[in-house]
Amino acid sequence: MRRFSKEQFQCYHLSLLLILATSTSFSYAFEKKSANIYTYKSSSGVMSFSDIEPLDVDFSRYRFDCYACAVDSLIDWRKATLYLQPYKHDINKAALKYDIDPAFVRAVIHAESHFNAKAVSKQGAQGLMQLMPATARELGVKNSLSAQQNIKGGVKHLARLLRKYKGDNNLASAAYNAGEGAVKRHGGIPPYKETQVYVERVGILHQRYGRFSHLNK
Repeated sequence: MRRFSKEQFQCYHLSLLLILATSTSFSYAFEKKSANIYTYKSSSGVMSFSDIEPLDVDFSRYRFDCYACAVDSLIDWRKATLYLQPYKHDINKAALKYDIDPAFVRAVIHAESHFNAKAVSKQGAQGLMQLMPATARELGVKNSLSAQQNIKGGVKHLARLLRKYKGDNNLASAAYNAGEGAVKRHGGIPPYKETQVYVERVGILHQRYGRFSHLNK
């Protein structure tokens, strides 16, 4: 039987602790997959990351999921706070231009980013309506973190989906979340739990925002 010296045993013990700590960290990160990660530049100009929202500095928020995509969300979507005033002018202007219900636009923005104009997902989607870089370029959006540009491009994209699916809000929101290819392959809303809850929650938010349409003209 092999015997270890005191120094070897201590080294082995330390290595084991590090492995256990790393495994715990990864497990925790997996369980907290919907947590926010913030990136910002420190006063010395160094890019820093934190799981706590920085104070008094410009920052971007990285999310592992869209706001309404968390399958196990504890939010009561029929009672959650609505955002009737933020970006009111830009939403109404874009909705009028592309002939789309502004309440539906608000529902999608709420579901995608919770009205956080600086939201950036780990997949690279950016801004209020979470535009992917390639989609943004196709829509003529040069800066997805500009609320005005993001809304204009996102509404244009959403309006095109509504035309494609003949005004079916559920299919349009499903395609917005999972992609048009997925909707085509499955002949409707894809059987992805994330997409299904997203479509349901957008529908709830759309209905709720629609009740206040008279206040947003």
